Amino acid sequence: MKTTLTKKTAYLGAGAGLVLFALFGLLPGSLLGGAAGIKFAGLLFGLPLEPGIISRSLVLISMLIGVLVSGIAIVTATSTAGWLLGSIVQASGAVPAVAAEEKTAIRRR
Repeated sequence: MKTTLTKKTAYLGAGAGLVLFALFGLLPGSLLGGAAGIKFAGLLFGLPLEPGIISRSLVLISMLIGVLVSGIAIVTATSTAGWLLGSIVQASGAVPAVAAEEKTAIRRR
């Protein structure tokens, strides 16, 4: 990310990704992670699961992993899309790259 426009659009994409994750990724991530955890605990301890602390902790850990994977995937995808959009706008010439870099250089002085 060399230019400020690509940085700004990548940050906008990451922010949009966080909102999308909160709306559409949190529940499915925990649901799929919990289902995987129940299967894994069922392989280890047999089904139906008994209400023991170890089987519950395995399901909890897998739910957390499902939420983390969902969040990482959504935020990475949207920030990449934002960066790509900024790169396309920069390459099209709608915003001159030299002017943006000069403004940054002036601010740093």
